[in-house]
Amino acid sequence: MKPPFTLETALAKVQAAEDAWNSRDPERVALAYTPDSEWRNRSEFLRGRDEIKAFLRRKWAKELDYKLKKTLWTFNGNRIAVTFEYTWHNESGEQFKSYGNELWEFDDDGLMRRRLASINDKIN
Repeated sequence: MKPPFTLETALAKVQAAEDAWNSRDPERVALAYTPDSEWRNRSEFLRGRDEIKAFLRRKWAKELDYKLKKTLWTFNGNRIAVTFEYTWHNESGEQFKSYGNELWEFDDDGLMRRRLASINDKIN
C-alpha cells in the first residue's frame, strides 16, 4: 500500500500495523519502516531499523502479553494518524492499559519514514 492513501488503503495500512505489532516480532515490525526511519516514542528518540528492533525487544520483555488495537483517525496524502490502546502486565502481575496517538509519514514505496507516538499508561 503506497501513498497517496485512500480510505481503503489507509484502513489496510492500519490493520497491517496492528497485526505486525501483535506478532511481537521485532524483525517483522521493523520491515514496515525505512532503514533510516525516525521515531519518537514517549521520551525516546530512535533512528533506523536496528534501534527500532532493539527498542521493541526491550518493550516486549517488559510489557508481557501485549495486545494492541489501532484505529484510523485520519489520513491525507502520505500521512496517517491513528489512536490506539493496548493491554499488558509486568513481571509482578500488575495490569496496565496504555492509550495514545501516532502520526505516521510514509515514503513513496509505502514504508514508514517517521513515527511520532504519545502514550499514557493506566494501572488497572
